[in-house]
Order: sequence, then C-alpha cells, then structure tokens
Amino acid sequence: MNTKYSLRLMIPAVLFGMVLSVPAFAQNNPAPASATSSNPNAPAGMQMREAGQEMEGAGSDTVAAAADAYHGTERAIKDATITAEVKSALERDSQIRGSDIDVHTTAGVVTLMGNVPSPEMAAHAAQIAGQSDGVKSVSNQLVVANSARSSSY
Repeated sequence: MNTKYSLRLMIPAVLFGMVLSVPAFAQNNPAPASATSSNPNAPAGMQMREAGQEMEGAGSDTVAAAADAYHGTERAIKDATITAEVKSALERDSQIRGSDIDVHTTAGVVTLMGNVPSPEMAAHAAQIAGQSDGVKSVSNQLVVANSARSSSY
C-alpha cells in the first residue's frame, strides 16, 4: 500500500482513537481502599506512581482503539474499492450491461442481488465478480426473471 495513502488513513484513525479515549481520562473509578492508596494522606510518591499506572493503562487502551479504528477504516475502503471494480466489470460486459444487479461487499465477500433474464446470466455475473481483485467469495442471490427462486452458483 502506498505510504502516503496509508498515512491519510492512519492519521484520522489515530485522532479518532484519541477522541474516543477522552472519557477514559475523565472517569473516576477508584479501586477499593485495600487495593490502592487512594487515601489522600498517602505519600505523594505512591499517589504519583498510581496516577502513572492509570495513565499507562489509558494510553495502551487508546493505542488499541486507534488500531481497531484504522483496520476497520482500511477494510471499509477495500470493500468499497472491490464493489466499484465489480460494478465496472459488470457494466463493461456486453451480456450483462444494463441488467438490474446490485453489488455489496463485506470483508471481501461480494453479494450480487437483483433480477436477470436467465440462470446462465446469473452464473456469468458471479464469474465476473469472482475474477475481480480482492474478492474472497461471491454470494450469488440473483433472481431469474419470471421465477421466485434465487440461484446459487
């Protein structure tokens, strides 16, 4: 993946994760007195150590949230790209052009929905979709016109 493109994805994801972590800093969840020295009379060194540990935990949670946001965003962009490629390929095909076929992609799985005039066209559309880059599998839910059944190829 292009480094410049990766940075364009990563920076918003990290910022989003940081925004999500703000409530974690605002929480006031003191542990039971036996587990921590939340006693205001405790030595300053102990209080500082505990505060540092809490900050460290919040920081690692923020990093994990940012990574999750980045990967989710990356997957959504890949799915949108796959959908666009499949739609373009179907439109370029002279047999399928103009057909009522909707394309949706989730985690690399392309779902074809709509109406086609024949089972052969449904199979052909699934074949075209399966040949596109990044497609893990195709769920062919195309319905043959004048038929209430869905075809699975």
